[in-house]
This record gives sequence, structure tokens and C-alpha cells, in this order.
Amino acid sequence: MTTTAVQYETVIGLEVHAQLLTRSKMFCPCSSSYADSTPNTYVCPVCLGMPGVLPVINKRAVEMTIMTGLALNCAMPQQAKFDRKNYPYPDLMKGYQISEYDEPLCGSGWLEIEVDGHRKRIGVTRVHLEEDTAKLLHVKNPAGETYSLVDVNRSGVPLMEVVGEPDIRSPEEARAYLMKLRQILRYLDVCAGNMEEGNFRCDANISIRPLGSTELMGKVEVKNMNSFRSVHRALGYEAERQREVLDSGGRIPQETRGWVDDQGITVSQRSKEYAHDYRYFPEPDLPPIVVDHEWLEEIRAQTPELPDAKRARLQTAYGLSDYDVTLLTESRGLAQFFEDTVKGWKRIVSGPGVHKEISGAENPKMVANWVLGEFSGLLNAIGLDLGDPDADRREMKLTAANFAELLNLLRRGEISAATAKQVLKETFQTGRRPKEIVEEAGLVQITASDEISSAVERVIGENAKAADDYRGGKEEALKFLVGQVMRETRGRANPGLVNELLREKLNDGP
Repeated sequence: MTTTAVQYETVIGLEVHAQLLTRSKMFCPCSSSYADSTPNTYVCPVCLGMPGVLPVINKRAVEMTIMTGLALNCAMPQQAKFDRKNYPYPDLMKGYQISEYDEPLCGSGWLEIEVDGHRKRIGVTRVHLEEDTAKLLHVKNPAGETYSLVDVNRSGVPLMEVVGEPDIRSPEEARAYLMKLRQILRYLDVCAGNMEEGNFRCDANISIRPLGSTELMGKVEVKNMNSFRSVHRALGYEAERQREVLDSGGRIPQETRGWVDDQGITVSQRSKEYAHDYRYFPEPDLPPIVVDHEWLEEIRAQTPELPDAKRARLQTAYGLSDYDVTLLTESRGLAQFFEDTVKGWKRIVSGPGVHKEISGAENPKMVANWVLGEFSGLLNAIGLDLGDPDADRREMKLTAANFAELLNLLRRGEISAATAKQVLKETFQTGRRPKEIVEEAGLVQITASDEISSAVERVIGENAKAADDYRGGKEEALKFLVGQVMRETRGRANPGLVNELLREKLNDGP
């Protein structure tokens, strides 16, 4: 008798922890900028969990969480409260974590993703606020004994948790959800969103079930994933592992497993806790948070344009392709730089008292090409991500006004594309005006045919074989000769005119 293999469906729900970009910690005045600092130096009696101290709520962290809830289409209750979440791990200085349980700041919402051209709405269960824990460093001494060190600098940093519904059905959808969520948080300037640095962390709950069934075959939480690639690999591995366990007659226990990136496997860490294991109860030292209509609308008014809305607007306003606007809106900073450049260019072209407007479908496309090409290349070269609200932008001296001036010099034919790239690099590093650089270095493009003509004649005379090859039908030889003329004129000759004069003189014969 033949047994048909069971077809399974993967069910994934993500819990994302995002450190908020506030100046101070969640319940005390200690600085939250602890990265790369000496261990246990950004601490005080409150975040050290000493007896008798009282927490004070960070209002800005509350506002950032509410703003995130608005961006994720969440229901916004009028009141929230903090609770004590008890568990006995050494990264909790007090023996409990101040978090939110049954009355979070933000209720149910949703986030839309796109995978392989298909859009899908992923539910958000809640967005709540809590404090981060201390950091444990596990080390081994020369004798081979292992022990743990505790760095309290991270303890008490505002931590926002976005709990997703189990609507995700593949590792690809999980990755798309995380990337979209990070993009939104960066647009809001509430989180740096760097998984490698630990300020954007993800835990995944993954189960499988027979196709068409609603019964899950056990739930596993996967931790220790520190990149989008790790999340994708870990979920793919875990789904396959669970299938193999069930197919071999085993069962899936409820547990927490850790991802071991260099081995590409998950390993069991501990049995998974249930909510009652944490013994939640209301935090007696903090009052409920009342979010009245006036405060909510004030926060809503501060919410910037979000990625989907910006993408639609740029496409309509500038006649750009879906591909171009998707790349431009990948980060709020890049999109803003593009728009500032276009506005600056229009001012340059129009001038005082002139009402000429740049074509909405032509020149913005040129700006987009240069922003996505040469400009993005320079950003990558120095490792600057304009999407990171916490990034250090001091190495980039280029302003949108100078970029607009550069592109206008190119548009008017005063410099060649090659010269424009050279000048862009210098103004990016120094902040100098492109026009000054061009005039000082004598880089204005040569458009006089007699001056170019003499250079063309010299090149033909010095490269007789290439000239004969072209006359013999080898079109590639012309490209070589064009390059030689550009070299002769230090890149200043108008390429179109060079091409035209070369063909004319070569076709006239020796």
C-alpha cells in the first residue's frame, strides 16, 4: 500500500524589539547612547535595580511608540498601564522587567508587504513599551572554565515591541515584513534599525500544520538571529526540521531554540514559557498613561510621510517608474535629497522673473539616475546609510543645492559626464561649489569645432592603424579614437562633436 506524504503549511509570527532613539533611558536620566562605552558606566541606582528607587516614565518614548502605532494602523486606546514581568534571569537587575501586558499603548493593526509582485496584509497584534535588559557576555578563562559577565549599560533603554499576528507563511514573507517594518521605523526616526548592532531584534514563533488544517503541531520560538539573512535561513531550516520530525513519527515540543549561524542549524535552549509563568501584575510605582484626543492628534501631526505614500506621490509628481521610486524611497533621507535636488534645479533653471519649468518626466529622471547611481556609489564607498537616523553624516559635504548646480552644468553642456563625475566626487568630499571647481581646474567643456578638430587630426595621425581599421569596417576602432581625443583634451571635449568630426574626417579619406 502506498502512503501519501503529508503536505504541511508553515505558520510564522514575529516579535520585533526596537530600541528607541531617545536621549535618556526609559525610567531614569541615564544616557541611552551606551554603544562602544566602557561596561557599567552608563548606570544609576534606578537602572541598577537598587532598593527604594522609583522609576519615572520617559514621555518621548511613549510618543515614539504611539507614533509607530499610528503608522501601523493600530487601534489607539485612551489608557495604557505598565506591569511587572517576573523572570529569574541574571540580565534583569530587579528580578522583573517593567513592561506592558493587558493594556498596551497600541492595539491591533496591520502592515502591508510585497513578495514576488503579490501584496499581502500582515496583522499586528499590539505595540507596547518596556525597558531593555542588561547584556550578558559569556567567556572562557585559560583553564577552560566558562562564566558570564554583566554589562548594565543597556539595562533600562526604551524598548518597543511590535508583536505580529501569525499571518506569515514563508521565510520570504518574514524577511519582507522585517524590512518593511524597519523602513517605517527609520522613516519615523524612532529606531536606528541595525540588527547587527542589536537595536533591532527579532524573535520568531514558527509552527507547521497539515495543509488545510487549523491545528498547529507544536510551537517553537527561534532566537539569536542578527541579520535579515539569518532570519530567512533560520526559518527555512526550522520549518524543514519540524517536517522531518513529524514525518519520522516524532512530536514538536513547545520550546525556545537558538540559531547557530556558522552551522546553519537551530539548537534547543529551554522549554518555552507561557504568559502565566511571568506572573504579571500592575506596576505599583507608575500611574496609568492617559492618551487624550488632543495629545494623540498632536503626535499624528508630527508623523512624517510614510514609504508607501511617498512612493505613490513621487511617481505621480515626477513621472518616474515604479522601479525608480522604489529605490528612491528605500530611505527617507535619500528621497528627501532627491526632492531637494529637483527643487534646487528648478530654481536654477527658472531664475529671477523667469517662469520656465523643467519637464516633469524628463529632467527629474536625470536627477533620479544620478542620485541612484553616482551619488549612491559615493555613499556606499564611505559606508553611509541615509536611512539610518543615527548615522554620522559628517563625511558627506555635498548639499542638494550643489548637486543641482552640478547637474545643471552638465545639462547645459558646460561639462561632460566624465567631468561631472570627477567634480561630484570632489564636492562630496569638500563641500565646494561645482562651478568653482570647474572654473579653477579649467574643466569647462570644449564645444568649439575648430579646437576639437585639431585634436581629432592629431589623434588620427598618431593612430593610423585604428583609422585604417575603421575605414575597413571595424566600428570598435572609432570608440578607441574617441577615447584618444577625450584623453587629448583631458575629457573636456564634447563627446557628440568628437564622434561627428572623427567620422567626417575618416570618411573623407587619409
